[in-house]
Amino acid sequence: MNRKWLGMGLVAVVGVGIGFGLGSAVGQQQGPALPPGVDAQVLATVDAGAEFPGQMLRMRKVTFAPGATISMHSHKERPEVAYVLDGTLTDMRKGAAATQINAGQGLANGREIEHMVENKTGKPVVIVGVDLIKK
Repeated sequence: MNRKWLGMGLVAVVGVGIGFGLGSAVGQQQGPALPPGVDAQVLATVDAGAEFPGQMLRMRKVTFAPGATISMHSHKERPEVAYVLDGTLTDMRKGAAATQINAGQGLANGREIEHMVENKTGKPVVIVGVDLIKK
């Protein structure tokens, strides 16, 4: 399946609030530890299938406290799509001007993306992110 359509489908699923069953790796936390002020809760996981051996899709609810930042990072090994449920998140992509992602908007971070995100507001920002990770 084309990854673009897969990502768009995942954003649509999140947007209409269709639930997923919990997978066997629900407690799995992959990658570096989250910085202070950023909390991630795994909502569901599913095997990515034969087309993506050794990988799975993971859905997380991520909350950014006011002032919380995830520093510059790459999505080379972990492409993702995300949907902002509440608040406004500032996305700063390498080589581009910062953009504001508001509640009701989505963003896609393909393998070529390097960026950082920050909550520059005085209220929490909540997103739902779905990424393709190694098992």
